[in-house]
Amino acid sequence: MTDAGEHARPIRAAGALLWRDGPDGPEFAVAHRPRYDDWSFPKGKLDRGEHMLRAAVREIEEETGLVPRLGRRLPTAEYRHGDRPKQVEYWAARPVAEAAFTPNEEVDELAWLPAREAEARLSYRHDADLLRAFLDGPSRTWPLMIVRHGSAGEKHAWREPDELRPLDARGRAEAAALAALLHAYGPARVLSSATARCLETVLPYARRVRAGVVTDAAFTVGETGPDRARERLLALLGDGVPTVVCTHGENVSELVTGLCRELGEKVPDDPSLRKGEFWVAQVGEGALASLERHTSR
Repeated sequence: MTDAGEHARPIRAAGALLWRDGPDGPEFAVAHRPRYDDWSFPKGKLDRGEHMLRAAVREIEEETGLVPRLGRRLPTAEYRHGDRPKQVEYWAARPVAEAAFTPNEEVDELAWLPAREAEARLSYRHDADLLRAFLDGPSRTWPLMIVRHGSAGEKHAWREPDELRPLDARGRAEAAALAALLHAYGPARVLSSATARCLETVLPYARRVRAGVVTDAAFTVGETGPDRARERLLALLGDGVPTVVCTHGENVSELVTGLCRELGEKVPDDPSLRKGEFWVAQVGEGALASLERHTSR
C-alpha cells in the first residue's frame, strides 16, 4: 500500500546548468536521456539523507563525466512528475576540466550548444526558463562563504581559556561534512577566527583544497566586534578572490547585513546562522548574484 502522504511530498532533485566558453560566447551542456527520449540539463534525485549540494555535484559527474564547480544559484524548478510534484534545485556550474563524454545508461548523448541552439533543443519549458535566467545575470561569479563554527560543547562547562574550547563530536562531524559541501564551490583562501573551534571547523576543507588557514583578529571573538568584522569582510570583498571566513555567531548577522547593504541587495529576514551552517554569496560584476544558506547536513 502506498502512503497517501508520499504522493503529497515533492520529489527532490538537484542539478546544474553546465556551461563553458565557446568561440562565440558561452556554450551549454544539454543531455539526451534515452529513457525519456528528451533533452534537458543534467540533474537527478537526492539520495535519502543526501545534501542538495552533494547531489548536484554527484549527478553532474554521473551523467556527464565532468566534475563541476558550482556558481550562482538559479531559480528552483517546480513541476509535476507523474502523480507527484517535483522540485529541482539548480546552480550555474563550469567543468573543472574538459573530458571526453562516455555514453551511459542515463545519458547517451551530451551536446554543447550556444544559447539559441540550446533553447531550441531543450524539451521542457522549465529548462528554457532556466537558461534565460542564467543569461539575465552574470555568467562569471566568485564565492564568498561565511561559516559559523561547529558545535563546541557548552561554554559554561569549559574551565580553560575560551579560545582553546574545541569542537565536540557533533562539531567534528559537521566539520567533515562542511569540507565536501564547501568544496562544491571550488578552492578558496581560508580565513578564520583564532579560536580552536573555528580553526577545527575549516581544517578539513583547507586540507582538501591544500590551502593554509590564516587567522584574523577581526573575526575572533574577544578581539573584535561586529563592526570591525564587517569592515574586514568588505575589504576582502574588494579583492575578488574566492574566500571562506569562519567566525562566531556574534558576528554573522552583521557580516551578512553589511555585505547585502554594500552590494545594494535586500537583507535576509534572518541573517544569522546556527552552528555548523554557512552562507554562500556569489559575487559578479560588482553585484550580489545570489545568496544561499545551507546546513552541514
